Amino acid sequence: MSGYINTMKDLEAATYGYAGASGNALLKSAGVVGGFGTPHDSTQGFTAASGLGDLYNVLYGQKVWSMLNQEVNALAMLAKRPYTSSGWRVLKDRAEGGSGSSIAIGTGAQGAAAPRADRLGGVAENATLGTGNDIPPIAPQYAKLYVSPKTVAHLFEFSELGMELAAIDDGVGDIRSIIREDMGKHHAETQNKMLLMPLERYDDGTATTIERNYTSLMKIVSSAAEIAAMYEADLLATGKNDSGTPAVVADVVKLFGTSRTVTISGTHGNNEAATGTASFLDSEVDFGAGYATNDARVLSLSLLNSMIRRIRQNGGNPKVILTGYDTVQAIADLLQSQERFMDRKEIVPSHNGVRGVKGQEAGFRVATYYDIPIIPCKDMPSTGGTNVNLSDILILDTDHLWLSVMKPTEYFEDGITSGNPFGVGKLGNQGMYRTMAETGCSFFKGQGKITNLKSA
Repeated sequence: MSGYINTMKDLEAATYGYAGASGNALLKSAGVVGGFGTPHDSTQGFTAASGLGDLYNVLYGQKVWSMLNQEVNALAMLAKRPYTSSGWRVLKDRAEGGSGSSIAIGTGAQGAAAPRADRLGGVAENATLGTGNDIPPIAPQYAKLYVSPKTVAHLFEFSELGMELAAIDDGVGDIRSIIREDMGKHHAETQNKMLLMPLERYDDGTATTIERNYTSLMKIVSSAAEIAAMYEADLLATGKNDSGTPAVVADVVKLFGTSRTVTISGTHGNNEAATGTASFLDSEVDFGAGYATNDARVLSLSLLNSMIRRIRQNGGNPKVILTGYDTVQAIADLLQSQERFMDRKEIVPSHNGVRGVKGQEAGFRVATYYDIPIIPCKDMPSTGGTNVNLSDILILDTDHLWLSVMKPTEYFEDGITSGNPFGVGKLGNQGMYRTMAETGCSFFKGQGKITNLKSA
């Protein structure tokens, strides 16, 4: 029926001005084109007059679509706490029995890290007190961990001309709001990347100021033994330090003002070896036989079950499992082959960290393993390299792992639209996102990591 829009051709004709006697006169004079610059339907014979096609721009949609995965997982999962002090004190050794998950028994005296079985406090009648007597004084050992807030900032700018042109023609409208949105996503995404930075990046020779970033969860959830194995497979084996004894880079072992102890003995090519000394800074880490390429193990449920059991024996209570999409699929395949399936649970990321919600239509549903939510992360590193081995697995007790926030994310903008081009020194505007925070951990043995995995 004439005058009605029944087909896509009718819609294009009404939109671009060649329906009936009405429409865009300029387009008609140019040959009655079926669109801006080129006809939409050449079968109708509409062509632009010679030389006039460049008068019109191809029409683009105003909406800016993102083709990038900018999801934030680790950053959303971590509990957020106000930064209230420059550090915290931790108990690193019992009064006797060492720093392990249970009291160590050995051949030492009462108060030693590994006392004899008959030196745990049982004394004779009318025992004497004091040093060298039946009941010597003993005391627990404490340590202070120092945390300095890190500043994360991203600056961007747009010219006055760009802002004006974006508001006319076939522009996107307010260019500032679009860039603000995309830069805000980028600001969060980079913080998530910091939290999942591989341990090896702290010693790749190029990231000389990496300590300005948030301390990575991959570094927090580590151990002296893991670092020693990494050095044996990397520095010592490849000979990055060909003369003398290779040194352990401070950025690798230093954590919250103290350091894990890793010792390298021998020289390159001459009985060199790396050993790690266990301490309260050590998390539960399962890296298999080593970090060499051929040391990768096939992922199994027993590896997962063993790690969860060890964390709980240490006194931890796993709240979340972080890993990559490939490892999530591998776990699902293992369960399916045994006619078992992943449960699903609704979780809500909040300023207090990931938590479960019952009977509430909020959050999103994720797979679980033994009631522990599994959150896939696109930025989860893979020991041995991405697309070579499976992504690593972090099993975290977020009651003792958090993001200490001094100043939450804020947006600042100044420039010519604010009447102050002199502030930015340009005929345009500058915007900036800034966050001040740092990761913290008060119980390392309650965290776990499984690395060096491969699929079957």
